[in-house]
Amino acid sequence: MTTIKLHNTKTRKREVLTPIDPQNVRMYVCGPTVYDRAHLGNARPVIVFDVLNRVLRHVYGDDHVTYVRNFTDVDDKINARAADSGRDIGQITEETVAWFLEDMAAVGALQPDHMPRATSYIAEMVAMIEDLIAKGHAYEAEGHVLFAVESYRDYGKLSGRSVDDMIAGARVEVAPFKRNPMDFVLWKPSDAETPGWDSPWGRGRPGWHIECSAMADALLGRDFDIHGGGNDLMFPHHENEIAQSVCAHPGHGFARIWVHNEMLQVEGRKMSKSLGNFFTVRDLLDQGVPGEVIRFVMLSTHYRKPMDWTEKKRDEAEKTLRKWYALAITEDAGRPDDLLMELLSDDLNTAGAIAHLHRLAGAGDAAALRAGLQLLGLMGGLIPEWAAQKAFDLTDYEAFLSDARVTAIETKDFTHVDRIKKMLMDAGVEVQMSRDGVVLTPTPAFDAGKLEAL
Repeated sequence: MTTIKLHNTKTRKREVLTPIDPQNVRMYVCGPTVYDRAHLGNARPVIVFDVLNRVLRHVYGDDHVTYVRNFTDVDDKINARAADSGRDIGQITEETVAWFLEDMAAVGALQPDHMPRATSYIAEMVAMIEDLIAKGHAYEAEGHVLFAVESYRDYGKLSGRSVDDMIAGARVEVAPFKRNPMDFVLWKPSDAETPGWDSPWGRGRPGWHIECSAMADALLGRDFDIHGGGNDLMFPHHENEIAQSVCAHPGHGFARIWVHNEMLQVEGRKMSKSLGNFFTVRDLLDQGVPGEVIRFVMLSTHYRKPMDWTEKKRDEAEKTLRKWYALAITEDAGRPDDLLMELLSDDLNTAGAIAHLHRLAGAGDAAALRAGLQLLGLMGGLIPEWAAQKAFDLTDYEAFLSDARVTAIETKDFTHVDRIKKMLMDAGVEVQMSRDGVVLTPTPAFDAGKLEAL
């Protein structure tokens, strides 16, 4: 069986994945807070962990992997959106969940086995909070329940933060009823206008961190194999998940391996509305950028490195996929070859896997190329409409233009070459001429009928 190695954030080293139960490999990934469209950065962890999910299923079998990704549907951002818009909270969350699933499907993500919503697990959260209070790890104060960070000696081990760093990070939530500025909220009171549930501490709602602990426990058990998410969640969210879960269930370790992806940039800068480089996945899709192109660009960078989205990368990705799809559609997919599996099993080296697919395409190995594309979540079935133009063979036209160019160089008359080039461009063909020869690539505007005159 293939050996999968993953970089474990908690131990700071690459470790062999040894499932607790090989018949049920379990992974939990933190999902979105549903109040708006998913921006491009939100898509990166979805795509990264979708590939990991596919690799796990390839190695252990579809029926032996359980993948959970949650929806946070109770949150102050959602409450604020409802107040600003005058819309019902339930309408906002239902709409946003539907948007998210539609957009993530467009970038090739399979739906997880379970997609729990926080509001469906309030009872489990209340029970866990009660247990933490009983064990001396949490306390009630002015209608709030807070986790006592000092009661868990390993707090900060995941993120590697010092006490001073953590206190600085906690200062925004410092309240006079906190025993320690690092203590975090497990439950907070709700007024008449805010969603709330009955509890032993009065009507209120859960803090953010407790939901993932409760849902992971309910769906995966007290020990499971992999916990994933963006590295922006490492502190405080994941740090707090560990603390409350381990303290609620002594003798259990919660997640064995923690996997975090790096953040996304746009043209070398942090994505920001103030910089004018902020856009959603839907913005790109509506602009005509195929979801598979978004996915390809994301996977071209290793998940633990910052990913820089650029127009150049987008353009190159689309050209590459057009060529690969035209080759791969001619063959049925075989099994992914050993080298591809070795690359993906080595800390999910998608960048190396794509480089390997370039080699397969160059060697004309259509079956292996198609198998590799499908394992990466690309080209699931028939050649997509946006890439169908590449099925038109331009080899003869390349040879025709190349011969004309040789003659033009000899006669120093490029009139004929310019005329051919213009006709090709009018037909929606990109023309590239260099010392190495002529390369013709259909664009989305390609019209084969306009080539008849040639």
